[in-house]
Amino acid sequence: MESQLQEIARFRPFRIDVPETSLEHICARVRAYPWHAMPNLDGWEHGSNLEYMKEICAYWVDEYDWRTHEAALNRFPQFVANIDGVDIHFIFEKGSGENAQPLLISHGWPGSIAEFKNIIEPLAHPERFGGTVADAFDVIAPSLPGFGFSSAPPRPWGPRRMAKCLNALMTDVLGYDSYMAQGGDWGGAISSWLGYDHAEFCKAIHINILTMRHRDGPQGKEEEKWAANFDVDQIMQNGYRTQQATKPQTLGYAMMDSPVGIAAWIIEKFNAWSDTDGDDVESAHSRDDLLTNIMIYLVTGTFSTASWIYFGRREEGGRLLSPEGKRVEIPTGCALFPKEMLAWPPRSYVDRIYNVAQWTEMPRGGHFGGMEEPDLLVEDIRNFVRGLR
Repeated sequence: MESQLQEIARFRPFRIDVPETSLEHICARVRAYPWHAMPNLDGWEHGSNLEYMKEICAYWVDEYDWRTHEAALNRFPQFVANIDGVDIHFIFEKGSGENAQPLLISHGWPGSIAEFKNIIEPLAHPERFGGTVADAFDVIAPSLPGFGFSSAPPRPWGPRRMAKCLNALMTDVLGYDSYMAQGGDWGGAISSWLGYDHAEFCKAIHINILTMRHRDGPQGKEEEKWAANFDVDQIMQNGYRTQQATKPQTLGYAMMDSPVGIAAWIIEKFNAWSDTDGDDVESAHSRDDLLTNIMIYLVTGTFSTASWIYFGRREEGGRLLSPEGKRVEIPTGCALFPKEMLAWPPRSYVDRIYNVAQWTEMPRGGHFGGMEEPDLLVEDIRNFVRGLR
């Protein structure tokens, strides 16, 4: 299959193969962390809990096996294409049957392609999971520019610029005349820009987050109540976002030297943004899944450049979709997980930004839909596409 694909597209095969010396260095840094210097503040109120960090780091160095998870990711065909001088890494799982529809799925921060390990195969090969071949997709899952196994742009790109790059991946590199896009977190913003700027090719989008804003703001009591509550909810979440959107380089100096620091920065978000049982992050995510996602940032040295997307969005104009008040006119599916940390507004507000064709209020789940509730997300994507036929 790989040779056939290369005949029609400009990309080369890729396989994850982290040098043993890199793994040994990370392990040594975790073992050497000066736990005695950290003050012990109870709970998670002030950030990642010290006792939990000690516990997961002990597991990290004594039991976690990167090679197992590296092999699991390498089950999927992977490639690299150079687009505008940036090497874009992507999983390309061809769907079953002759009529599989191309679907671009995009992750966000602090995620990675590891978010999709439980949804790629069901999307591409539904017949293996009790479904029908008619629902199959060609699944394309890139590492965003500056993230994971993709290289970094010369300076920060925001989601709109990344959407331009990924549209080129789908059309110029892979040769699709049309495709659909799905995403949460930054993937939701990228999908929105694909639907807005590249509707000639991107024919529908499915999002499980609302990152964009309308020029005219909230209208009526229900929308105004949402906006007020949103501002209050985000007060204790804005610290990381402000730092990464204004001075990401300064943060990078510290983080690039500390695997434990990166782990604490990321685990805090997985605990706060997921549908957990209290502050038990492992009620939503296994230790291995948490560490594999963290390890992708570490083995690629991309924590610093991955944070650039926040700076890039600020330069692009922030959350505003259109100064003219235009909307995404292609069909849009919205999956509302109840513990999404960016609380969804009333549908009346969303309808002014998107041509909403499907609106699903999920029974459970949080920010990391593909990791927390893969079956719910897969079925919602399938239902959305069925409705477009």
